Amino acid sequence: MPPSPNRSSDPRAYDLDALRDRVLPHAEGEVDDSIPELADADPDLCGIALALPDGEVRGSAGSDVPFSIQSAVKPFLFALALVDTDGEALDRIGIEPTGEAFDAIKLESGTGRPPNPMVNAGAILTASLVDGEDVAARVARAHRGLSAFAGRTLEVDESVARNEHLLGDRNHALAHLMRAEGTLSVGADDAVEAYVRACAVLVDARTLAVMGATLALGGVNPVTGERVVPASVACDVVSVMATCGVYDGSGRWMRAVGVPAKSSVSGAIVLSAPGQLGAAVVSPPLDEQGTSVRGHLASEILSRDLGLHVFAA
Repeated sequence: MPPSPNRSSDPRAYDLDALRDRVLPHAEGEVDDSIPELADADPDLCGIALALPDGEVRGSAGSDVPFSIQSAVKPFLFALALVDTDGEALDRIGIEPTGEAFDAIKLESGTGRPPNPMVNAGAILTASLVDGEDVAARVARAHRGLSAFAGRTLEVDESVARNEHLLGDRNHALAHLMRAEGTLSVGADDAVEAYVRACAVLVDARTLAVMGATLALGGVNPVTGERVVPASVACDVVSVMATCGVYDGSGRWMRAVGVPAKSSVSGAIVLSAPGQLGAAVVSPPLDEQGTSVRGHLASEILSRDLGLHVFAA
């Protein structure tokens, strides 16, 4: 990769629009078409945002365009499940990377547990562990928690939620498999509904960066000052993002980018640089691992320019 003319150790001085202009010509990848709303996404959308410890939020052009959070919601559902089960979620869900696709029909041998909370099976189970006596209560609790991470009340795209539920055959298969294994204690349809409604929450890159920063800064939202989750929970979640957040591309991601992150089929990537900042990139065209092509490149450049790689000396 050629040297960046935008190199700066100060994220407040970093030119996000210049970074956007640099990655925008990379038109490789395909837009996800699993539901109509994702298939209709603008392939030219590209937005980049940073959220800093003092609450400053900076964004490029395109950083205020709303999109459904999709799989980028998984770290935050995991955090809420850890809080609401007093840590029991760590016994109910594995934390090992799989080297397989995010929707693989596979559970841990001998335990029936999902392999980790960043794949679909794990996220469906974490959604079921969020506190609530029925699916409506769990959905409401998840919505409150996600809004606290964002620092504002989030909306749900009802059309996305409906189509995710109707067309998500593999998610339903995973839920029924976990029910058969005794891993899932609520109804399969209820678990899927809670999960897809969380996936249908609308964010933009600026909002997602704040959510990433809340985890990076020990569970405290830098904009509102609210403690959303305990520091120990934030640490657990960011650790699993580092090993599992980009699915079967997580190892390559950590070598090249070195920042815990979670990718999404909507083209979003949320990054949590521990103790430093949160960042988000959105660009719908995806690579074979389901990661935004422009988002991956932008994250790699951003990490190098700002010195964010956690393993760099």
